[in-house]
Amino acid sequence: MPTSASPSREDLIAWTATVRGEFETKLREFVEMPTVSADPQSKPDIARMADAACATLRDYGAIDIRTIPTDGNPVVFGRFAARGAARTVTVYNHLDVQPAGEPQWKSHPFRLAISGDRYSGRGTTDDKGPALSALFGARKAHQDGVPLHIQFLWELEEEIGSPNFEQALRAAGDSIRTDSVVVSDTIWVARDKPAVPAGLRGLQTMLFRLETGATDQHSGTTGGAARNPIAEMAAVIAGCLDARTGRCKVPGFYDDVVAPTKAEIADFKASGFSVAQFKKDHEFKSLRTQDRLDVMKRIWAMPTFEVHGLVGGYAGPGVKTVIPPYAEAKISTRLVPDMNPTRIVRKIRAHVRKLNRDVRVEAQHHLMPYRGKTTGKHADAVRRAIQFAFGKEPVFVREGGSIGAVLTMEKLLSAPVMFIGLSLPEHGYHAPNENFDWGQASGGMVAFRRYFEELAALDPNPH
Repeated sequence: MPTSASPSREDLIAWTATVRGEFETKLREFVEMPTVSADPQSKPDIARMADAACATLRDYGAIDIRTIPTDGNPVVFGRFAARGAARTVTVYNHLDVQPAGEPQWKSHPFRLAISGDRYSGRGTTDDKGPALSALFGARKAHQDGVPLHIQFLWELEEEIGSPNFEQALRAAGDSIRTDSVVVSDTIWVARDKPAVPAGLRGLQTMLFRLETGATDQHSGTTGGAARNPIAEMAAVIAGCLDARTGRCKVPGFYDDVVAPTKAEIADFKASGFSVAQFKKDHEFKSLRTQDRLDVMKRIWAMPTFEVHGLVGGYAGPGVKTVIPPYAEAKISTRLVPDMNPTRIVRKIRAHVRKLNRDVRVEAQHHLMPYRGKTTGKHADAVRRAIQFAFGKEPVFVREGGSIGAVLTMEKLLSAPVMFIGLSLPEHGYHAPNENFDWGQASGGMVAFRRYFEELAALDPNPH
């Protein structure tokens, strides 16, 4: 446990005020590199980001700084070495971002906009802002002589499913050995309800494709005889999903789902989750259900079948009376324990073939679901650090999203993975006008500074 000589919360809050300008300058630098990993044209920006990340670690006093090459984008590594340290913690974040082509942006997505305590721009909350908060907390711990080695893994492919992250870890081998991992890429229940994931949903993405012709054809000349691939694709989607209830119609889809335990349900009920606030945070006009527990189960503990886009035909102004030659649906499923992506694709493919034998189902990337840890010394250290920084103990609930690197790190580093997320629902993960705020950034610096001291005080047994 930290001693009476440890800096107080007030001391650390005062310290964060002295580094605010530096934080905002660095956040601007990072946000204004459009590191969209899904866009091949962003490769030069991703390379610049890797160089800037290495330079930042070097400027802040880290050593052993390097980029770990992969078949895709590199992983950035660096560490703060401490005198007398018996333990090592690895901090994971990602520096790639989602595309930002939505017309609803109120400011340029790749120009940091500061309004009071709010920072707007793609990557501010997912995940460059939290990454910098963790870094500032680590630098402060290092400067204060906390006896803990703190190393960083910054990925540049998380938003496309971390396809080469395992390759990077295997290439690095024992040089990145660690006793534990902490991830800052998750969302609280609400501003006054800190949350730590007790699990992450998995993910399987797919493309449904149907081709019935070679070119657009006049609907007056061919309509009635010609097949309409968009209409047929809509029928296939309706055969897979009850759009009103959200229930997937694929036979066997729910066979492997492990329902939340009574203890988890109790945690859900005690989480402070509000349906009204959820609607407000995400700007929804209505939901499939208004039942509070049902909403929590749906977003944290149940699988989904989602339609993200339907491509084909004329999409310009007005109506162009053509029959298109093809249609493509962009589909994903969020998976919960013990669902297996390969089995799910097999079931969906068989069902789609029965609905329309000409529709091809192409599996894209997948992520396995993850069971988090809510007990033990690392979980207790997270609780104490968040309580210290924000004045409230976190709730342990499942996270609806996916982080591909988590299972890889647990497997290859043989170390427990914990979470100190800083983002809020209203920050807009993956949405237009994504934002972060100084209260979460500065609180995160304090939480990480305290967490590192908590880890240093643990017994030397790594687990």
